[in-house]
Amino acid sequence: MSTKSTPIYDKYFFNESAYDYHDGGYVPLEVYDSPAVPLNIPALLKPDRETDTDVWMTVHAQPGETQILPGEKTKTWGYNQSLLGQTVVFRSGKTYHVTLKNSLPELTTFHWHGLDVPGPFIDGGCHAPIYPGQPKEITFKVDQPAATTWLHAHPCPLTGWDVWHGLAAMVYIKDAHEDSLPLPRNYGVDDIPVVLQDRRFHEDNQWDYDADYDPDGTAGPTALINGTVNPVFDVTTQKLRLRFLDGANRREWRLHLSDDLVMTQIASDGGLLPEPVKLTKLMITCAERAEVLLDFKDYKAGDQVILYSDDTPILTFNIKDFAPDNTVLPDQLAEITYPDVEPNANIHQVVLAGTDEEITINGRKFGMMRIDDRQQLGVTEYWDITNTNDCCGGMLHPYHMHGGSFQIVSRNGQAPYPNEMGYKDTVSVNPGETVRIKMRFNYAGVFMYHCHIIEHEDGGMMAQMQVWTPDDPHKKYDLMEMDTLMNALAEERGCKVDELVIKSLDSYKKMGMDMC
Repeated sequence: MSTKSTPIYDKYFFNESAYDYHDGGYVPLEVYDSPAVPLNIPALLKPDRETDTDVWMTVHAQPGETQILPGEKTKTWGYNQSLLGQTVVFRSGKTYHVTLKNSLPELTTFHWHGLDVPGPFIDGGCHAPIYPGQPKEITFKVDQPAATTWLHAHPCPLTGWDVWHGLAAMVYIKDAHEDSLPLPRNYGVDDIPVVLQDRRFHEDNQWDYDADYDPDGTAGPTALINGTVNPVFDVTTQKLRLRFLDGANRREWRLHLSDDLVMTQIASDGGLLPEPVKLTKLMITCAERAEVLLDFKDYKAGDQVILYSDDTPILTFNIKDFAPDNTVLPDQLAEITYPDVEPNANIHQVVLAGTDEEITINGRKFGMMRIDDRQQLGVTEYWDITNTNDCCGGMLHPYHMHGGSFQIVSRNGQAPYPNEMGYKDTVSVNPGETVRIKMRFNYAGVFMYHCHIIEHEDGGMMAQMQVWTPDDPHKKYDLMEMDTLMNALAEERGCKVDELVIKSLDSYKKMGMDMC
């Protein structure tokens, strides 16, 4: 794929002692006893209307039923379909008018994870509820490099509940530079979304989030790839582009292929890497994305290649006849530039502490109305993210920032991992480690930052910052109060507030804190 001689990495980079399989509540993956089926490829979302500069589209959160296993259909939620979502495609430079429609039985939010948009309302965090039957239009301009981002619900403290029900969708950003590279981009043929999730199927093939809930992250034994159990994909081209998304609530995916087939990683969260990175082992943690190229030149029709997570097969590639592909990947994919930090600039401190219900950021749980940090619009500053878990008994915390992409500067003063040299919005921090990033915000507003083990963010391992401008440094935003959220949920669920069952709030109760 490239003429340059580059190393092939055969390690997962992260500290093995902190892998999720060491957790006391770890749920191992198992192959479900059901027939192999074709990998589901979500449809592309069609715009309602489009001009040269503007696009109108509707994103509809809706309940449904999905035939995942033989027998009873599974009750699910999705965007413009019954489970997960149709793939949204944005083009950098265009303005989008998106109608957010909610036909679910209760409120939700639409968080554009990885999209550089104003907060808190367009960003779609916990302060941007969309109520059933009350659609709302948001407008924003996409102005960032081509990347694989995603959309998911973020109604704290029910993000885990909503995502487990199925509210997650791929979002592609395209631009002229990515168009110019010799990359596969025929959607569904050689450019494939791969949403990695897991579930436990209960009686009649149903999911039961509350029964499976774990404050350290909810998991199930069955891999669900694009909503498919035991998926197979027919390979009809020599080269294949896989866009991995860890869309699981908790699970880390340690990916490798049969025959140790090399994966050439070309992009991470925020877009293209500066240069390709070759690996036989790729680990991604919650909310991270990785684009990889596979080259099947040494295979023939009738062969199979299997994708594994640890020792469990999760996706089978059936090789068909294909035409030779002699395209060569350039040694440089993108120029990664990030503004410098001014001397003596503020260094933000984020301390991720605890496990189970006792998780905090900087010693506190999330407060809906509290601003925990501040940064001036357009100014680049360092953020030091520290995981205080014990190195031999702790866990990796995937740290995510709303409001744009950052650049990883160092891990405990050393260089980032080789496939972390591009733009990122999520970085997993080893126990006992400090990861330094530099971050600049392009929009004013209120943005959240948190661990992306979803039960951790719901349980309080989250905070929020205000990006301020000199002309209005203390601008007031109409943030959603906890009482407003709880009263709305109680009305929608037909119960009293004190009768609501929200498992994540037990974390607050255990530590004598609340979300106000």
